Amino acid sequence: MLILITYDVSTETAAGRKRLRQVAKICVRHGQRVQNSVFECNLDRAQYEMVKYHLTSTIDGAVDSLRFYNLGNNYKDKVEHIGAKPTYDAEDTLIL
Repeated sequence: MLILITYDVSTETAAGRKRLRQVAKICVRHGQRVQNSVFECNLDRAQYEMVKYHLTSTIDGAVDSLRFYNLGNNYKDKVEHIGAKPTYDAEDTLIL
């Protein structure tokens, strides 16, 4: 299933900048960055729960936020790309 993960991490402190790097690294390991704080991740249920756990354990809920959008398995009709940064096939092999 395609999961869209978005985040907003406060970078006003050194700890916040560190959290931002950690959140980005977690997302990079599991998906494709499509905008600065937006990742498309093709995950099964167990992977999704693991990523969600790691991200929620990393952020500071008082000043940071995460959003998860479950686009499901039939996502191709739900995603439309216009403009720069060419699109990619979320089901294709992800090279890290």
